Amino acid sequence: MNAPATAGMLRALPAEHRQRLMRFAREVSFPQGTRLFEEGGRADRFWIIRTGSVDLDMRVPGRRAAVIETLRYNELIGWSWLFAPHTWHLGAEATTPVRAYEFDATAIRSMCADDLALGASVAQWVGGVLAHRLRSTRVRLLDLYAPYGSGSLL
Repeated sequence: MNAPATAGMLRALPAEHRQRLMRFAREVSFPQGTRLFEEGGRADRFWIIRTGSVDLDMRVPGRRAAVIETLRYNELIGWSWLFAPHTWHLGAEATTPVRAYEFDATAIRSMCADDLALGASVAQWVGGVLAHRLRSTRVRLLDLYAPYGSGSLL
């Protein structure tokens, strides 16, 4: 894999693995304002954005949900489907009309279990996305809630 793991699926996965995954893709669309999933809900699918944008957010007690990151073209929506207990760690809302490819998580997990090379590629891709999202979440939460001047420059 030559591309960074945070790259879109089209660059992150070898062509053969991408093609196999795309056989399970279903085209869907969501109007602006649609909640794709809520924190704590069952993570039974994931999406690759074709057009539009989706905000990932996190519940904050006593406040409005904090937007962690905005996802756009060719980005993965959802990683919780890959890791037990398969529940969403964040929420997601379409901030514009969205067209996406939707994948059934159970079918993809089963395919990955049957083909260890495919499973390793998918795990590396999703793991890279997860690492990027955790860094983004940390930075965003520090921006929102840390006292001014409490962070380091490193």
